[in-house]
Amino acid sequence: MRTTHVPVPPPASDTEGTMESHPAPGGHSVRTRSQHQRRKRIVQAAAALASRGGVEAMQMRTVAERAGVALGTLYRYFPSKMDLVVAVVGEELDLLESSIERRPPGAATPSSRAVDVLMRATRGLMREPELADALIRSLIMAEVQTPFGDRMTGLLLRVSADGLSLEEASEEQTDLAGSLASVWVQELLEMLRGRRTYDQIQRRIETAAGRLLADI
Repeated sequence: MRTTHVPVPPPASDTEGTMESHPAPGGHSVRTRSQHQRRKRIVQAAAALASRGGVEAMQMRTVAERAGVALGTLYRYFPSKMDLVVAVVGEELDLLESSIERRPPGAATPSSRAVDVLMRATRGLMREPELADALIRSLIMAEVQTPFGDRMTGLLLRVSADGLSLEEASEEQTDLAGSLASVWVQELLEMLRGRRTYDQIQRRIETAAGRLLADI
């Protein structure tokens, strides 16, 4: 899992009023591609700011300026800062899932496959510890429901239970995978605070996974 912290191009003029106002043949796909690129640029700008100064640095006007879009355009894509945080986290999870699709965990037991995934996620996040700390703290303190927990739970179910989806899983299976995801988040926060080493986290995650996923 790598981070979304990449160099962001110097602000460019926001093209929303040009390309999208005069669609040519195939204009819908052009608009869609343009919108996707603009959204990605915004998310990258937000991640770059958060990696240097935490979520506090993700001021909406600053994000818009860095991404080269109008402030109103930014708010159309992301009505609040929390929406932007969720988008940055979502891109991190997309990268993790892509990594797992390219190189699935090969361990024999469900718990070992889950540990593989969680430690990959840990290594990826710790490449940008300030970004990781900012994102996870924001998600924990969020007053609105975010998809982070469900996506991590679903990912753990898929790798530990032979492709089982959230929709197919029993309530107990979902609770067990969700509990493991929660343990991982808390351990990651302890590591970010300097209270855990990587090896300590791995040992604790292995213990928790062995207990929680033994019969999944």
